[in-house]
Amino acid sequence: MKLSVSGLFGQAIKAAAVCAALMLSMSASHAQSSPFAGFNGSWSGTGTVSLSDGTTEHIRCKADYKVNGSGLNLKQSLHCASDSYKFDLSSDVTSQGDRISGNWSEASRNVFGNLQGTAGGGQIDVFVEASGFAANLTLRTTGNRQTVQISSKGDIRGVNITLVKS
Repeated sequence: MKLSVSGLFGQAIKAAAVCAALMLSMSASHAQSSPFAGFNGSWSGTGTVSLSDGTTEHIRCKADYKVNGSGLNLKQSLHCASDSYKFDLSSDVTSQGDRISGNWSEASRNVFGNLQGTAGGGQIDVFVEASGFAANLTLRTTGNRQTVQISSKGDIRGVNITLVKS
């Protein structure tokens, strides 16, 4: 059987297309299997903070998430401020399956500690603790919308934020 040059070229193009499709599907499935899928990027929005004295204030927030190439490490910074209150939260989190652990800090109060919890399906649930402080934090991401909820028994009793990806 004799193949023409154009026939070989056509087969090479088809083979390249099949290989590209396989590589893209493998990349997509890896990205979807990452517990931090959908978090990467810059976000901004508004919310409320409830303080221990019973007052509630509106806050403006900006968040930045960086997911490493393997999809197993997340660095987060969350900066929020109202007219009289602010916090600057940073974390560095590593995943092992759906379990996550890492470190966090709040710069304006010089507080730092550990966190542990679960991540997957666009949601992170963690318990954060430091000397004299503990809180539960939940992040839910759906498309370009994210909600952040923090609850504690400290000065900050609750935070509810809605962010949109920039």
